[in-house]
Amino acid sequence: MAKTAPLLSASQLKIGYQTKAQIHAVAKDLELSLQAGEFVCLLGPNGAGKSTLIRTLAGMQAPLSGSLQLNQQDFNRIAPRERARRVSVVLTETAASGMMDAYSLVSLGRHPYSGWMGGLNATDRARIEAAFVAVGAQDLATRQVAELSDGERQKVSIARALAQESKVMLLDEPTAFLDLPRRVELMILLRNLAHRQQMGLLLSTHDLDLALRFADRLWVMTS
Repeated sequence: MAKTAPLLSASQLKIGYQTKAQIHAVAKDLELSLQAGEFVCLLGPNGAGKSTLIRTLAGMQAPLSGSLQLNQQDFNRIAPRERARRVSVVLTETAASGMMDAYSLVSLGRHPYSGWMGGLNATDRARIEAAFVAVGAQDLATRQVAELSDGERQKVSIARALAQESKVMLLDEPTAFLDLPRRVELMILLRNLAHRQQMGLLLSTHDLDLALRFADRLWVMTS
């Protein structure tokens, strides 16, 4: 793979959280880069900081110190709305969706473009349809999210992230509650998305065998 400027990079990154009493660092001196067209798996034991790293790279919590860049721009200098167009996140558990159907959930991915009160135009609807097709979930569009299986729900969550049109997708243990066939299916889907759409995909997982089989690179965190 030819090396170009990374989509996402970090230098001397220190991650953790701060309470009133003190700073709790879970990892430091991290040197990272995520390239276009690359599927990276993040491995490590519980407590090593995988979820904290995902949340930090997504802008959901601030780093304790160090440099974090998105498309060679300082992360903190990028407006939140623009960040949302560049980075999408898929968490282990789907947010409460009430009586929402899958199409409505995927349409949330268009909010960085239409705004929370904005309606969907023809471009938005085309992007939503394309996201469903990309994950092979066209038949789920009218289903209630609450009625979907774990595997179906993760496909819809990934479709929502794709609808954002971001080039960076960060996934925090999306295979955690899936059986082996569904885990394999999801890993194939994500690897293909990274390669075909030239996205940078980072997925945290405990599944070493599947990571070795499907990832282009591994990031390993130790406790």
